[in-house]
Amino acid sequence: MSTEITTELIKQLRDQTGVSVMLCRKALEEAKGDLEKAKVILQRKGADAAAKKADRTLGAGTIASYIHFGGTVGVLVELSSETDFVSGNEAFKALAYDIAMHIAASKPEFVRREDISAETLERAKEVLLKEVEGLPVRGTQTGKPKEMQEKILEGKLNSYFAEKILLEQPFIKNPDLTVQGLIASAVQKFGEKIEVTRFARFASGNRS
Repeated sequence: MSTEITTELIKQLRDQTGVSVMLCRKALEEAKGDLEKAKVILQRKGADAAAKKADRTLGAGTIASYIHFGGTVGVLVELSSETDFVSGNEAFKALAYDIAMHIAASKPEFVRREDISAETLERAKEVLLKEVEGLPVRGTQTGKPKEMQEKILEGKLNSYFAEKILLEQPFIKNPDLTVQGLIASAVQKFGEKIEVTRFARFASGNRS
């Protein structure tokens, strides 16, 4: 059973995703009017669009800043695009500002997983391996088998770094969407490759 695809429903999806009216209508038609399914369809297509544009060259961008109330936390972020036509768009600048605000609140340390140095990874492994080795098997006092320890360690590392990687964090204004998903939606909307190139977060006193 399908739901009628009204102008109001399309507007609601557009407001929640930032994607064009035409793409919202197509997604709703594919989802037979189911708003939540339409969101998933748009996210999937956004990711596909981003993957297809991954090899394109970034030649433009904008710098956005966000200062938290009282001047206790500040962020600078560079959001890059292919052309000045996109980077000069007010919606693109608003996206950069939203990402800066997210960084201020969520305190990421890396843009993407590839930015983690081998040294940082090894330090984390050393600490987390001690935790894993100390975990008892249910009903016994002995440690877990090595193969199981490796799987647990991998899970702990993924969880530990996911909290520190900007693209993998839930977007603060819509926790159902990661920052990577937010950018993928922007790629779909603007039709260009878009990336967070770098950021810097500053905090006063003990607010780091």
